[in-house]
Amino acid sequence: MTKQFHKFYLKITAFVIGSFGPIFFLGTMKETLEPARLTLDLLSWPIDGFTTFESPDTRFLSALTGGFLFGWGIMIWFLSVFVYDKAPEEVRKSVLYGILAWFFLDSAGSIASGNTSNAIINVFVLLLAVGPLWFPHNQEKNQEK
Repeated sequence: MTKQFHKFYLKITAFVIGSFGPIFFLGTMKETLEPARLTLDLLSWPIDGFTTFESPDTRFLSALTGGFLFGWGIMIWFLSVFVYDKAPEEVRKSVLYGILAWFFLDSAGSIASGNTSNAIINVFVLLLAVGPLWFPHNQEKNQEK
């Protein structure tokens, strides 16, 4: 794994995380809530239509969730742009630990709330978001170039 590939993959990670932000933002308004409702219905498998965004509290929580996810994605994107070249291993570890923290807390909360299916889906999101960032880049190969 090269530093350049890690830097590139951080952008994929940023997109995976940040892409949920606009979806959940749409859940804040009755006219546009269907993508968020469908996403939440999918994450609480099976898709059965029982998930609604009728409560103003749910729409508010969707706003908060969307903002946090979009901001987190943007932060990772700009870590890859502004910081990675100065501290590649520190950025890699910071993003990795942040994703792991999300995974464990979100999955535990999903199971506790009776939505074990989301904990299973989280495994796939974890694998996609972390990808090669799980491993440090190969410093010896990079020093030869």
